[in-house]
Amino acid sequence: MKPIGIIGVGEIGRAIVEGLHHGAAGSAEVFLSPRGARTAAELSERYEGVRVCADNQEVVDRSELVIIAVRRQDRHEALAGLKVDEDRIVVNVMAGVGNDELRRILATEATEATEATEATDVPLVRAIPLPAIRERRSVTVTCPSHPEVDSLFEQLGGALPVPDEDAFNVLSALTGTLTAHYTYLATLTSWAAGHGIAPDEADRYVRGLFQGIGRSLGDETRSLHQLAADHETPGGNNERIRTTWFDRANSEALKKALDGLLADLK
Repeated sequence: MKPIGIIGVGEIGRAIVEGLHHGAAGSAEVFLSPRGARTAAELSERYEGVRVCADNQEVVDRSELVIIAVRRQDRHEALAGLKVDEDRIVVNVMAGVGNDELRRILATEATEATEATEATDVPLVRAIPLPAIRERRSVTVTCPSHPEVDSLFEQLGGALPVPDEDAFNVLSALTGTLTAHYTYLATLTSWAAGHGIAPDEADRYVRGLFQGIGRSLGDETRSLHQLAADHETPGGNNERIRTTWFDRANSEALKKALDGLLADLK
């Protein structure tokens, strides 16, 4: 595996490093930026071959595949003066930052730093790694497909290349539903506690209930609609909640919220 550099060691940067070492006897060299110094230092102490660099330019210089994982609002500061040679591969995991914008940023920074435009021909790939990548359980969307990048994410749970950024943005919008799901589960727990169930018991039961549902998702021979039907008895409890709470108006409200998010992502 090529040496990997990560600029921006937050939750996703940490998850990538942990995924690279999950159940593995050996892994590629990983070079971390000093951004997120505490996390970077912790990871370098835990894993052999993980090093913290003095600055972001050193990360690029020591790596062949560079993952940019800073927050969108920090992109200009983090990439200031950065020179990226065209023999590098850059993976863009910044939410809401398209490859065209990142290419312009890198070209501008390279021009200001060296009076050249080396960054304009650097291969750029967008990706959506999720925290579950640390356990190699998350499929990562990539755009455009690139053999080195897709191979990396295949090792970390799977890669799903899409042909263009329109498709990429649709799948990116879906990731915006994750915390709503957790809040839904927390609401169920709170409701049970309000009816006299001890909070820790309600929490344990809800977790167990939906962990079982999660495992059923691994059965790709059944569609999601089929899985729902298999868990539902006509006239039963599940049908009652689905038809009285998750009704057409609720479904349309969710789609409208996703449409708004997608418009912003574009």
